[in-house]
Amino acid sequence: MAFLEFKNVRIAGISSAVPRCVVNNLERESVSKDYDSAAFVESTGVYQRHVDEICTSDLGYAAAEKLIANLGWEKSEIDALIFVTQTPDYLFPSTACLLQDRLGLSKECYANDSALGCSGWTYGISQLASLMTNGNIRKGLLIVGDAKRVVPDDDPLFGYAASVTALEYEEGAKGFQCHYGTDGSGYDAIIVPDGGCRNRVSAKSFELEEVDSKYYNRLQCRMNGMDVFSFGITVPPKSIKKLAEHFGFDYQEADYFVFHQANQKMNNLLAQKLKLPAEKVPLSIREFGNTSSASIPLTICTQLKGKFENKPTKFICCGFGIGLSWGTVAFETNNIVISDLVEL
Repeated sequence: MAFLEFKNVRIAGISSAVPRCVVNNLERESVSKDYDSAAFVESTGVYQRHVDEICTSDLGYAAAEKLIANLGWEKSEIDALIFVTQTPDYLFPSTACLLQDRLGLSKECYANDSALGCSGWTYGISQLASLMTNGNIRKGLLIVGDAKRVVPDDDPLFGYAASVTALEYEEGAKGFQCHYGTDGSGYDAIIVPDGGCRNRVSAKSFELEEVDSKYYNRLQCRMNGMDVFSFGITVPPKSIKKLAEHFGFDYQEADYFVFHQANQKMNNLLAQKLKLPAEKVPLSIREFGNTSSASIPLTICTQLKGKFENKPTKFICCGFGIGLSWGTVAFETNNIVISDLVEL
């Protein structure tokens, strides 16, 4: 079973960046006769989104520069960079390699991409922490997010963002307790059908197909909404309870529960199932929409800044989505740096 624990590593800081351009979902033109903007906002909670012609790596670079400066870190000390995205600059080379050079990190820096979506931050934490837990790598960056997403241009659910989490080796730090899971039988619940080696790009890839009353070409992400919703309200509570049972703690004692921001109604149901008060479950989806792997750290940056930085604070974070995959991470922060939001 995928229960993991990483000691002697702590979160030193978190930063986030979004495009400056804001789209108000109540003011956007109707995209179909069945679309009701007010009903959409009421159902999903997505009042506005930040979108623009900008790459994920541009947002990640800006957020990283901000956080490194706020931490007072020397770039030569940063020996690992994990980049989690579904929207890399190129099919190859790895965008992490480009960011290593752009940020001016050491040429002996470990740099690697990971192609995950909404569960990506929780998986990225385990990947970076596992590199650092023995102290050979003492400072590392986890950069996550998506922009220029392969969704229809008029999709009102998704926003663009990138977040950077700085991890630091510290002897005696409590570290992270994690639970992960995968159900690949649901791989097609969220999918871009063409463009990989299984289904190469062809003339048919650009033809529109009707799926759930919406039209997509085969190079755009399509989602089975009901399957994803059912998955999203069922799996996370089980994962949190399994994590708490395995490591022998009471999950109710956590100060904050930060879920992937897929849908406000979904997160409200998660809070109800876990019997959590609203003040323990911050939401950023109203202002930013679904921001994929950036949604958990973006929520911490924008909704909790100024509330917890200088005192011991217990978090339980759960990401879930494409794959289907999910991950829950429990950790404690103290003396953490939360940078101001960067807008480009």
